[in-house]
Formats: sequence, structure tokens, C-alpha cells
Amino acid sequence: MGRLAQTDGLTDVQQEILGTVREFVDKEILPVAQRLEREDAYPAEIVDGMREMGLFGLTIPEEYGGLGESLLTYALAVEEIARGWMSVSGIVNTHFIVAYMIMKHGTEEQRRHYLPRMAAGEVRGAFSMSEPGCGSDVSAITTRAARDGDGYVIDGQKMWLTNGGTANLVAVLVKTDEGADSVYRNMTTILVEKEPGYGEVEPGLTIPGKISKLGYKGVDTTEMVFDGYRAAASQVLGGTPGRGFYQMMDGVEVGRVNVAARGCGVALRAFELAVRYAQERRTFGRRIAEHQAVQFRLADMATKVEAAHQMMVMAARKKDSGQRNDLEAGMAKYLASEYCKEVVEDAFRIHGGYAYSTEYEIERLYREAPMLLIGEGTADIQRMIIGRRLLEEYGLPS
Repeated sequence: MGRLAQTDGLTDVQQEILGTVREFVDKEILPVAQRLEREDAYPAEIVDGMREMGLFGLTIPEEYGGLGESLLTYALAVEEIARGWMSVSGIVNTHFIVAYMIMKHGTEEQRRHYLPRMAAGEVRGAFSMSEPGCGSDVSAITTRAARDGDGYVIDGQKMWLTNGGTANLVAVLVKTDEGADSVYRNMTTILVEKEPGYGEVEPGLTIPGKISKLGYKGVDTTEMVFDGYRAAASQVLGGTPGRGFYQMMDGVEVGRVNVAARGCGVALRAFELAVRYAQERRTFGRRIAEHQAVQFRLADMATKVEAAHQMMVMAARKKDSGQRNDLEAGMAKYLASEYCKEVVEDAFRIHGGYAYSTEYEIERLYREAPMLLIGEGTADIQRMIIGRRLLEEYGLPS
């Protein structure tokens, strides 16, 4: 292990957890990632290994059967996993967001019902906010839950569900009629239980199938179609409708730290591949690492890897301290995803023509990096969040 992307101030427990995850990545993920990615195959054995390690319950409190670790520990574990194969980190990300939302916003009954089984990996979560026509404009969602007796009837279509087929619990943002003036207070998060799989998985609920993607393969990304699906009032997150938008945004804030961690992991792997290849490949009678142009490129890459990692760590620690971290999370996600793209592209250039071959790992990273530019909010959305928060902090007195 090199000196890049190190984190000061970790406890012995944190170091032990991360050492175990790093060993798992090196032995169980990296050797099979290329094959599984080409086959677009769900990494069932890797997921089973993570479940045995307790990673699905890493941040769930001990009283609910988890390990009770911090967001920082989780983010650093995700960084390690993404270094092996980014798709695997996506499997735990949405699960973690749903677990966090239940921990933070759920009723005690919901916490006791779901969290122990989520910690054990028996219940796996997915997160559903986006729709075919709304993109970054969450206010434009059209999926609606209408009151019907002691529950709700849901109709509409959701899009871009990571784990949509394999998950059996989905946190879904819907519109409800609460009579509020703001559209954001007429949104509710409903916890939808379903069977894993495709087709009509529950009466009135269909998962059409996997969406074919440029990269980020292996993990299933799906649509979700509601047509008269019935949900009990007890499935409203927190028990009170009209709070869904704010609950989801809290989850997304945590998710942005996760996406930043994924960007850090992919960038670190790209740097590792590039610095090794540069010392193996010879041109004009010497290793290409001896050429000044390549050294400059490696220097830029390493600096970006380190800067993104430290920004991600700061954002995670801010959230763990209980402070508002939307500014730091936005900065971390923006910086890490942009730098990841640039580091991967530089690694691609160092590999030359071989980078274009599917036999080389860098080709996979080159297709994975773009997803981070749009996941959990595009770069422009992050810049808008950052800009607004800066004006709040540095605004002139009225």
C-alpha cells in the first residue's frame, strides 16, 4: 500500500475493519471483476462475502444488530470496495442510504422491524426518487399515492433504481395531497416491500428488467412501475406524510459522500495501474516512467487522488459530528467525480493503445467514471448547492 489516500486519526477498530476490507478486495474482487463485468453478472459470491463480514450493517447501531460505525468508516470502506470494482460499492450504497433514513427518520417500530434484518443482509435496500421525466428537478415527480381507507394506492413510474431487482425493500418518494402550499411538503417517503426479481413482483408493482448501461455493470439498474399498488399507512417513513422530500435530501447528502468515496476509489485504482504500467512499459530504450511528460502526468494524478480523498474525509467527519454538511458533501462529490474522470483519462493515455483493449482493466474504469458525474446529482447541481451555501455564509447583511 502506497502513501496516497491515507487517513489520520483512525481508531484501531477502524484500521482493522479497513484492513479486512482491503484484503477482501485484493483477494475476492479484483481477480474476478473483469470477468463479471464483461458478463454483466451480479456478484452473488462477493455480496455473500460482504454479508458475512457484516458490511451491510456497518453503520447500523449495535442495538439493532449492526456494528455501529461512523459514516467515515463506511466511506473509507466504500473507497476500498470501489477500488476493486465500483459496481460492488453501488450494491451497498443504496442499502446504506435506506438504512440511514430509517435510523434517522423512521419510527421506533420501523427501526426494530427493518434494521436487524438489514444489518444481517437479509433485507437489502434500494432508493427511488428519480423518474423518466424529472431528472434533477425532484419537484416534477408524478408518481402519486392517493389515500384509500387506512392506506394508499400508488400509481406511476420510477427510474434508475440501483438494486431494483435484487432489493426487497425500496424507499420510494411519491406525491401525496397534504394541502400544503409548497410542493415539497406534499411529498412522502413510503417503504415498499417486494420480492426480489423481475416482472410483477407484487400485485400492482412491476420491475420490467435490467437497463443496459455503458458501464457500472453487474449491479442491476431498473425501472419500477406502480399500477394500483396498495401500501399500508404504517409504511410511511416516520409515520407522518409530507416529510418525504426532506428525508430523501438527508439521504442524498449522505449518498454524496458515498459517491465521493467511490470516485476516490476508482481514481486510486487508475493511478495504481498507471504508475505500475509506466514502470513496465519501455519506449526509446527506457521505461516510460523516466520520461518527464509521464512523470508530470503521474504527479497531477497523485495530487488529484490525494485532494479528493481529503475532501471526502472532511465531509464524512462533518456529518458524523452532527453538523450540517451539504456544502462539504457537495464539494466532495463534485471534486471527487471530476478528478476521477481526469485521473482515469490520464491513466488511459499512459496505457496508450492497450487502454482500448477490453483485456486491460483501465478500459473498464474509463466506462465507469462517467456515472459518477451524474450520480446523486450532476456537477452543475453540486455547483448550484455550493454557490447557494456560500452566499448564505458570506452574504452581506440586509
